[in-house]
Amino acid sequence: MTRWRAVGDVLLRRVVELAILLFAISTLLFFLLRLSGDPAAVLAGEEADPETVALIAERYGLDRPLMVQYLQYLASTLLLDFGESLRGGLPAIWMVLDRLGSTLLLSFLALATTIAIAVPLGAWLGMRPDAAERKVVNGGVYIMQGIPGYIVGLILIQIFVVELRWLTSIGITSWTSWILPALTLASFLVPKMVRVLAANVSEALREDYIRTARACGATEREILWRHAVPNALLGATALIGTQFAFLMSGSLVTEWIFSWPGFGALLIESVDRLDFPVVQAAVFVIAFLVFAVNAVTDVAFRLIDPRLREQRS
Repeated sequence: MTRWRAVGDVLLRRVVELAILLFAISTLLFFLLRLSGDPAAVLAGEEADPETVALIAERYGLDRPLMVQYLQYLASTLLLDFGESLRGGLPAIWMVLDRLGSTLLLSFLALATTIAIAVPLGAWLGMRPDAAERKVVNGGVYIMQGIPGYIVGLILIQIFVVELRWLTSIGITSWTSWILPALTLASFLVPKMVRVLAANVSEALREDYIRTARACGATEREILWRHAVPNALLGATALIGTQFAFLMSGSLVTEWIFSWPGFGALLIESVDRLDFPVVQAAVFVIAFLVFAVNAVTDVAFRLIDPRLREQRS
């Protein structure tokens, strides 16, 4: 009962925090977009006369006082109505949701790639962190963490697409076009997770229960994978939840480089065209997804770890 009461308290607090967050982001985004330029002038074209610009502004309600536009925007946002795209004429939220599946697919592919690489590498580094060969690998991990993802993406394209011609890098047509975008996103997540896992494994191997397992005759392989790594994964799982925000934001540039049909590319195009409704809908969806994943991670840890349930804010 205590467990579910603690979970209920967390969910209630998270719902309130989500409402405040979405309100703050929506408000800030609304006014920042209005400072970026006049979408009516962009739609009309560089050589359009003032009368044409005025007609377009009237068509989309851009000629109304700013506070009137803001209040109408907040009222519509409560109904998840962000208006129609200034370019396509379609509902902005549906344009974003139509691309959401592709973005989530890329995020989960990157997450799976990260886990497949980071878990064995982090466990290996954590076994004997002072060994010479592990210091060399650890140095490489630090270097990788400082390289921007788009640089990695361009290098991968040059090697595997241009030079070797093993893979494709355009669109989402086949599984061969999934590999490079997933590796590009994972290239920034892997070093962080490797460092966390290596530190956690190294610390776990010094615990009393590990010495007890050795005394009972367990092999080093069993100690590592049955005892040390499962405990080390607890902290790494928390990192996965927090890094989901990076997957959402990092996918914007990655989708653009690889022509991936997600809403990241749609967001970049909409910002360039001052398509306010689509930008507002995309940022709203990203904020909601990031917050929801962090909330689910928090609840999951309170269910798993009784020490967290005892912490009351």
